[in-house]
Amino acid sequence: PRVCCIRRRTYLKDNMNRKPVKTDKAPAPIGPYNQAIIYNGLLFTSGQIAIDPKTNELPPLDIKGQTALVLENLRAILESAGTGLDRIIKTTVFLKDMNDFAAMNEVYATYLSAGSPARSTVEVSRLPKDVLVEIDCIAGV
Repeated sequence: PRVCCIRRRTYLKDNMNRKPVKTDKAPAPIGPYNQAIIYNGLLFTSGQIAIDPKTNELPPLDIKGQTALVLENLRAILESAGTGLDRIIKTTVFLKDMNDFAAMNEVYATYLSAGSPARSTVEVSRLPKDVLVEIDCIAGV
């Protein structure tokens, strides 16, 4: 019984240390999740796609345009949490077509070249709203 109580207190304490991040400068979540969570000095973002936060619509953009909009959305979330692109530790890039890697990477490098974070890039069969790219990140706060 005592172990159960200790685990419960730890769980409750951990939940109290979680702080959701919300900003209207990035797309609103389209499901039961937050734009990001701050936990133990780290910011964990949800995957971002190329939705225009002003219209909540997906503009007709190629891979370069979508990558830029995704990174701008990530920037808005990071800044609302008091951090920035320069504090990103790790990103995960999901591409609809790995043939878009070079074009995505060209734009990505303009945003994250200084102190480049660790990164995984994978091709997936489908992304929300049939976008070409989705990116999430972990950053220090």
